[in-house]
Amino acid sequence: MTSKDKEIILKQTTMNNREQRTKTPFFDHIPTRKIIYIAGVICCLTPFISPPIALFLGLVFALTLGTPFPTFNKKMSKYLLQVSVVGLGFGMNLLDSVKAGSDGMLFTLFSVVSVMFMGIMIGKWLRIPNVSAYLIASGTAICGGSAIAAVGPIAKAKDSEMSISLATIFVLNAVALFLFPVLGHLLHLSQHQFGLWAAIAIHDTSSVVGAGAIFGEEALKVATTVKLTRALWIIPLSIFTSFYFKSKGDKVFIPWFILFFIVAMVLNTYLQLPTALTHGIVSVARQCLTLTLFFIGAGLSRSALKMVGVKPFILGVTLWFFIAIISLGFIYFIY
Repeated sequence: MTSKDKEIILKQTTMNNREQRTKTPFFDHIPTRKIIYIAGVICCLTPFISPPIALFLGLVFALTLGTPFPTFNKKMSKYLLQVSVVGLGFGMNLLDSVKAGSDGMLFTLFSVVSVMFMGIMIGKWLRIPNVSAYLIASGTAICGGSAIAAVGPIAKAKDSEMSISLATIFVLNAVALFLFPVLGHLLHLSQHQFGLWAAIAIHDTSSVVGAGAIFGEEALKVATTVKLTRALWIIPLSIFTSFYFKSKGDKVFIPWFILFFIVAMVLNTYLQLPTALTHGIVSVARQCLTLTLFFIGAGLSRSALKMVGVKPFILGVTLWFFIAIISLGFIYFIY
């Protein structure tokens, strides 16, 4: 090969590299996305970022740049939420919380049964696979992704059925975080009323806690307590699922953070813990909750939006409207 040929090859290689850099958007470079992602995490640890702003930043990041650490983001949104909920328990009184949780006990039973029945029936009418419809109904009736994760293995759900159900619930949860606080103010709901409504009508615990935090301190306490009380319905639903799908012998899992949340309330109620200690724990928990909302927003990918088919989404929205409207009517009637 002559020196001239080498020179031609070198020029072509240089031009190809330039064209490649021109075609690749600036924000598609992994190091840049990582830096922006880490900067967002750091900002959410400061008192200048509120919960709704953190959620909005996460959503914008996910839909424009894409999460550079999807596995880390998913784990942190799950475990950091659980730690935050336990921390919030140190700011609650057990006796007051039991009263708040018992307010909607009968209605909880009615709503869980009615949503499950409607989900199965509408799913058949829309010709959605039985397992997928059952998972979406379970997530709507009790506690979103946690309920789907609990009953999915019992129902022998495929990975695709789990993904579609989780994506449907996740998209609706993201909408609820923005929509419910606004509706709560427009409807002139009190802190207690909104907390109860959010706990019943919003699917996932993370979105319930987030919406309560956005609306107010009292709403956060009521929403968290009622939602975690409602989450215990995972146990009877899992037992029913084993009979419905004839899969006896599967284990029933109780979310550990619910038990620790109750322990935290017991300690705060019956032990004279230093006020500085409990206030410090609650403050850290609130800041962790803000960061959790960023992780939740950053976890919503374009692929998740594409994964949600029209029929599963119609089923999810229909069940969501049903539980939101009847729970709001219940709250107006009782309070």
